[in-house]
Amino acid sequence: MTRVVVLGAGMVGAACARELALAGFEVAVVDRGGPAAATTAHGEGNVLVSDKPPGPELELALLSRRLWPRILAALPDARAAEWEPKGGIVVATTGESADALRAFAASQRAAGVAAEDLDAAALAAAEPHLTRDCAAAVHYPGDAQVQPAGAATALLADAVRAGAVLHCGREVTGAVARGGRLTGVRTAEGVVGGDAFVNAAGPWSGEVAGRLGVRLAVRPRRGEVLVTAPLPPTVFHKVYDADYVGAVGADAGDLRASAVVESTRAGTLLLGSSRRRVGFDARIRPEVLSVIAGRALRLFPSLAGVPVMRAYGGFRPYVADHLPVIGADPRLDGLWHATGHEGAGIGLSAGTAAVLRDLMLGREPDIDAAPFRVDRPAVRSGGETG
Repeated sequence: MTRVVVLGAGMVGAACARELALAGFEVAVVDRGGPAAATTAHGEGNVLVSDKPPGPELELALLSRRLWPRILAALPDARAAEWEPKGGIVVATTGESADALRAFAASQRAAGVAAEDLDAAALAAAEPHLTRDCAAAVHYPGDAQVQPAGAATALLADAVRAGAVLHCGREVTGAVARGGRLTGVRTAEGVVGGDAFVNAAGPWSGEVAGRLGVRLAVRPRRGEVLVTAPLPPTVFHKVYDADYVGAVGADAGDLRASAVVESTRAGTLLLGSSRRRVGFDARIRPEVLSVIAGRALRLFPSLAGVPVMRAYGGFRPYVADHLPVIGADPRLDGLWHATGHEGAGIGLSAGTAAVLRDLMLGREPDIDAAPFRVDRPAVRSGGETG
């Protein structure tokens, strides 16, 4: 039986561990902390198709969206995932952004995404507390949400039921290789051996790859979220400004922010979002939180008097061409990668795990995996997209 060691117990690592264990691999999961304790615990839980232009990432998102309900239906503790197929609404507040939103939605429809234009009356009925100062709105019924830590731990639990073994508190410090093949990873607690190793360490994937002897241009990009006190039902979809798509795709390292507002089952509202490249600087910046709050208030003015209960931030694995990295590393036999999803890892994890499983089994994945290959320029050249 092939022994696979998954490096990372976040959402992507958990999804990969489950798929590989169910496929018959002998799986071990190694994480320097605990399950879902880092990037996964600091996300919003988005499972989105609305923010992705036609292309490879959208294909991966559509695959993932098809797989998520099937996966949850098979989990004994699926309730922990808090699956909410609530749909998303994207709004434009200027004429220019309205034109861009309509064109973007049309291109997505051509790629198979359900995207419904909303007039003013339909928008008011769907989101009665939303500002009426909207020039255009599009409803995406395929958008959904999970509770990220709950979903990841449910996936890990299912992997363990299928035979996977979880090793927490083990930081990878180096590689053991024989004849150009990776045969083990060194940790302070000793060597963990295997036949194949999956680097699913999220924002730390670049560091982990370096310790194993290869270069991987995955860097951290930081995001922050505000959490309000619990409210009566106020926001019924994931609602965001059309500028969000531009912020996701931006290459600049300075602050990019847009209004993103959604509810949780607990009644709180999550207010985002920001994107900054600041290395692993974990300090919360009040000026960033102020920008997030101000943009949220433009969409929902009635939130002006609502208390903010807390704020949190986390790091997302950024790749310069904004595509995940999925597949075998041609420079080191036995090393695979499943990383680089930036802020979309929760939603894309299901499809990523399925693609990785098929590649490791020598099967043709349901979508073309070539755009996610490890040896493409943006991944191997320090972040240049050329």
